[in-house]
Amino acid sequence: MTNNDILRRIRYSFDFDDAKMIALFALADCSVTRTQISAWLKKDDDPALRLCSDCELAQFLNGLISDRRGKKEGAQPVPEQQLNNNTIFRKLKIALKLDDEGVLAILMLAGFTLSKHELSAFFRKPDHKHYRQCKDQVLRYFLTGLQLKYRPSE
Repeated sequence: MTNNDILRRIRYSFDFDDAKMIALFALADCSVTRTQISAWLKKDDDPALRLCSDCELAQFLNGLISDRRGKKEGAQPVPEQQLNNNTIFRKLKIALKLDDEGVLAILMLAGFTLSKHELSAFFRKPDHKHYRQCKDQVLRYFLTGLQLKYRPSE
């Protein structure tokens, strides 16, 4: 999955407008313009599409965490320069205040079954012997489940 696709899916799931997106970036001490957001949200075949970097997506997710859980005292977290699906999944789990059962319920909404042990492997440190890389498919199912939970069909 591309960072742009993840950004589009999160925006749609929570029905964020441009002002809200700009505010979320601002919570992570990042200044973006409406033009930048518009370029990131273009369809993949649009020539005006601008790729969203890992650092920019990390800033957005940090802003989402601050928005949902309250801004942290002191220095703000430094955005990661490189993201992987495990990090994105973890940041979404933190932002939405989900425990394992909540994550599994969202995955079930999308028709995907995972055990608690398989799920916990995604949130381990990479050097842990039971660490497991989160594949695009799992993250895609999670984002689909978020959409079904937070923006049910009208």
